[in-house]
Amino acid sequence: MIQRARRDELLEQAAEASRTGLRTRQQRISTSARPILHSAVAASLAWLVATEVVGHDRPFFAPISAVVTLGLTVGERRRRAVELAIGVSVGIAIADALVAAIGTGTWQVGAVVALAMIAATLVGGGPLLASQAGASAVLVATLQPPDGGVDFGRALDALVGGGCALLVSSLLLPVNPLRLLRESAEPVLDDLVEALEQLSDALTTRRPAAADAALLALARAEGVHEGLVGTLETAGEAVRLSPQRRGALSGVDRYAVAAGQLGRTIEDVRALARGTMRAINAEDAVPAEAMRAIGQLTASARALKDYFGGGSPEPAREAATRAAALANGVLESTGNLSAVHIVGQIRLAAVDLLRATGLPREEAQQAVRGAR
Repeated sequence: MIQRARRDELLEQAAEASRTGLRTRQQRISTSARPILHSAVAASLAWLVATEVVGHDRPFFAPISAVVTLGLTVGERRRRAVELAIGVSVGIAIADALVAAIGTGTWQVGAVVALAMIAATLVGGGPLLASQAGASAVLVATLQPPDGGVDFGRALDALVGGGCALLVSSLLLPVNPLRLLRESAEPVLDDLVEALEQLSDALTTRRPAAADAALLALARAEGVHEGLVGTLETAGEAVRLSPQRRGALSGVDRYAVAAGQLGRTIEDVRALARGTMRAINAEDAVPAEAMRAIGQLTASARALKDYFGGGSPEPAREAATRAAALANGVLESTGNLSAVHIVGQIRLAAVDLLRATGLPREEAQQAVRGAR
């Protein structure tokens, strides 16, 4: 019976692992669907333009350039995508000229790559442009060396491919800036919520390990917050360059206002975690209202998800105000320095969460001071 039970347990674990793997693969396909579609359409369009408009028979570098350029048009600034497209063209043009002059071979490949990267750097390109120029030079020098003479047609094909990639990503199939921002903001809020929950647990159970776990969650939140700030640039460019996305401008502005305040909230909660650690180590008593106030901060951070999705800011504001009211009550009833420090950070976090919902600074500060 024991062996049968163990066998059934192992079979169930294997089945669950299989189901988890299938869900993971489905999520990967769903996440990659838009970039795959972008690349397929851009490559086809680049080939069509290069063959039918430019008149090249086999424009090998047009679809290649389109696919490579699209690797940076989602999640990176469009300026870098333009730089990449130029890098492809520069590398191909220089390699064409050099291979026509010195031929191909072991040392020639090294020389062509080095000179292409130097030229890309001299014209003002950064590391991305230089590396792409070198990669393109390799293709010319090894896979498709020129048949004779200098022919800049392939550099033109590369420009066509890069242009088609930017056209597809900006106009034909533009990214959804609000989806990008939501996917970037949710991990920040998740880590912030986890940190607040760990701090509440630390004060309740007097466990320093819970406060340490909160600090780790805040470190993760800080890292993904940097990604959110970068995504704001991408989303702003998508709104400016794509007429179809102009309606998302107000939503992007909502995230832009909130992003800075979330960064400040992370710092507030980090100071709160350190104060919690000091209170535990010093064995200072902290009123139960402080734990309840942290719980309301947690509720406010959770409610921000709905607000970012286009919902009302009131649930997040109400929870932050309740946290401030509880903190104010503790300030009026205790002189314990540890408790005073903790509730002071709770009040600061409440102000920044209120401001994350779009409330002006003066109104947020007044709401916290007057909360009862």
